[in-house]
Amino acid sequence: MVRANGAVSLRELARVVQTSEVTVRRDVRALEAEGLLDRRHGGAVLPGGFTRESGFPQKSHLATAEKTAIADLAAGLVEEGEAVVVGAGTTTQELARRLARVPGLTVVTNSLLVAQALAHANRVEVVMTGGTLRGSNYALVGSGAEQSLQGLRVSRAFLSGSGLTAERGLSTSNMLSASVDRALVQAAAEVVVLADHTKLGTDTMFQTVPTDVITRLVTDEPPAHDERAATELQALADQGVQIAVAGSGGAGAGSDNVPTGRRPRPDMPLPGQRRSHVAGAGPQLRSAAALAEQPPGERERARVADLRRR
Repeated sequence: MVRANGAVSLRELARVVQTSEVTVRRDVRALEAEGLLDRRHGGAVLPGGFTRESGFPQKSHLATAEKTAIADLAAGLVEEGEAVVVGAGTTTQELARRLARVPGLTVVTNSLLVAQALAHANRVEVVMTGGTLRGSNYALVGSGAEQSLQGLRVSRAFLSGSGLTAERGLSTSNMLSASVDRALVQAAAEVVVLADHTKLGTDTMFQTVPTDVITRLVTDEPPAHDERAATELQALADQGVQIAVAGSGGAGAGSDNVPTGRRPRPDMPLPGQRRSHVAGAGPQLRSAAALAEQPPGERERARVADLRRR
């Protein structure tokens, strides 16, 4: 499956072979030891450092539940009457299906799949770039696409990619796609990256959006065992990227992880973090001096409350 698709998720492997993700993870670890594949967050890829891009049929079946949750949360960022750009990808296609319900919206895109998702939306105007059709992901690329974006200005750009790291930002495996994505970024006041947890920590060949240009990341909650994904999220937050996590406890739960300012709130732990690792967690436990100033009855109740917090 890895040779055919370039990358697979542990969840998809477990479904295909009808076993648990724990068993699949153990087998993938053994295959990596033999040099047959490389493990990545939540999946596996062909060995060789940089991941190869999968075609649309393979991508459309990977992390489908996560992409749906991400698209639901990202759609809430778009308001009536806005103008946005939406790049190519299976996650952005899911977003486009939800944007069809936003009245007065103008969507600029180089993706045939995004345009198709919005084709029957009565109150949404779709503007397509020019360019040459790239069949593997149904996107328009090349100088024609880039030139059609010159002089354009919109409120937000929604982009996906093949990998995301705090060091390099968003990246993709195709040079033409990367060039058009950079032109989409230039047209937007804010950049919103849509990436499921399997892409966190994955680095691919062509950089599209540097980390310091990314305004917000909309992602799903990494599995509890995925410490590397949680670490990557923290590194992105430390560089000023606002993190919105979908599917972390009901509809709209991720919105609590999006601070109003550029920097994340220091008392907001990211998914997978331990409270002891969060800067600023200490002040939530009151000092002995503060306890001593309270009346005896209140003092004992406060001690019990603090022990429960610990």
